[in-house]
Amino acid sequence: MNAQIEAQYEETLDPEEWESMRVLGHRILDDAMDYLETLRDRPVWQHAPPQVKAHFEGPPPPEPEPAEEVYHEYLRYILPYQFGNSHPRFWGWVAGPGTVMGMFAELLAASTDAISGSFSYLSNNYVELQVLDWCKDLLGYPPDAGGLITSGCSASNLIGLSVARNAMAGFDVRSRGMYNAPQQMTLYCSEEAHSSIQKAVELLGFGNDALRRIPVNESLQIDLAALKAAIENDRANGLLPICIVGCAGTTNTAAIDDLNALADICAEEKCWFHVDGACGAWTAIAPRYRHLVAGMERADSLAFDLHKWMYLQYPIGCVLIRNAEEQRRAFSLSTTYLAHGEGDRGLTGIDVPWLSDYGFELSRGFCALKAWMTIKEHGTARYGRLIQQNIDQAHYLARLIEAAPELELALPVSLNIVNFRYTRPDLDDAMLDGLNKQIETELQERGIAVTSTVTLRDRKFLHVGIANHRSRWEDFDLLVREVIRIGNELAGSGA
Repeated sequence: MNAQIEAQYEETLDPEEWESMRVLGHRILDDAMDYLETLRDRPVWQHAPPQVKAHFEGPPPPEPEPAEEVYHEYLRYILPYQFGNSHPRFWGWVAGPGTVMGMFAELLAASTDAISGSFSYLSNNYVELQVLDWCKDLLGYPPDAGGLITSGCSASNLIGLSVARNAMAGFDVRSRGMYNAPQQMTLYCSEEAHSSIQKAVELLGFGNDALRRIPVNESLQIDLAALKAAIENDRANGLLPICIVGCAGTTNTAAIDDLNALADICAEEKCWFHVDGACGAWTAIAPRYRHLVAGMERADSLAFDLHKWMYLQYPIGCVLIRNAEEQRRAFSLSTTYLAHGEGDRGLTGIDVPWLSDYGFELSRGFCALKAWMTIKEHGTARYGRLIQQNIDQAHYLARLIEAAPELELALPVSLNIVNFRYTRPDLDDAMLDGLNKQIETELQERGIAVTSTVTLRDRKFLHVGIANHRSRWEDFDLLVREVIRIGNELAGSGA
């Protein structure tokens, strides 16, 4: 009887009226499809005004609010002020625009509150393992390599360098800690390497002083002679070089280091070879351009994103580790409440390894589903053509720039990033720097296109990173026209 009384006061977070919530859900899905279908009809982005910021101040609501009103708030205060990366003319940073199937996959994964990476006999784990196998196959890694789906290359670089540290340190780092290292370890990357490399080095206890930032050549690739000299100098001073990081597409210019040469140096110097391919790794599947990343497949660890050039919704990245056992040794930790076997089919009853043994996260969502569903929907050949199309579009934009007297290309285009600036002979470089920053702002604020700015050789340039399956050739014609028009307008007004 007491149980019956108590049951009258039990609560749940499920809808009180399933049918009305179903109607709202259909409306939300229809609105989302309309949003994607009509992207070209709206500005690329718009900044949230002060009243929007003010709306998000205040305490949490103590009592329920109607679901329809919550959704209305989203439509009014959140949806209009997005980053803009789904739009065809978003090129400010190398960010993928998402896909319709990826959106569906996120809904499906959320509908079961899906977990991936731990326990066994879960279909989610099989999906992730297959996506990893696909990545190995497409990027030239051996089938028995390790790997993990991650939130992005910040996590992927951290995992790859964690395995490198533990494998190359020469002592048991996990048991004894970095303060017991018999030698100070050193790592090497170019001056153009992404900041996530430095963050990983600091988080892993090397200290920023252990990271050698090697100068770059005229093509903004790591200078091989300077790299060898730095390694030789460190060895002469009693230090232990353990890892060289190569870039397969830098953030600023998409420069690709000479990856085969770096692999050779790593073999000679007995260093771990890590490649950060966040921006450019998927060049490997573009038929006419795959040669640009030759040697990437020789890396001991490879970090890359699928929310950039595989166009998927954020977040999803990946890391591949050539030696899967080294990866497992770096992260595996079993406790009584997480006791499990090693992935065999024996008495343990475990049919796949726990993917949580291969990274630092135990709780992991089902990010692999959007990759699995979208790749199956479109096929890898289409992906290769789209990546090739983006590179061709970058070369097309470069030709437009070179043909315009008012514009100046920063350096030859090698991949999918174009850096250029508006210029005129009556303005000095300092004035042009300020003017191009204003052009960037006007392009964004008027909703025409989103570029960013980058400083190369002490000069400021507009930065166009093309990782968008929705961009058309005509969009780049528009960009060039608008940059010239706005530049002339601002320069003529004396702004």
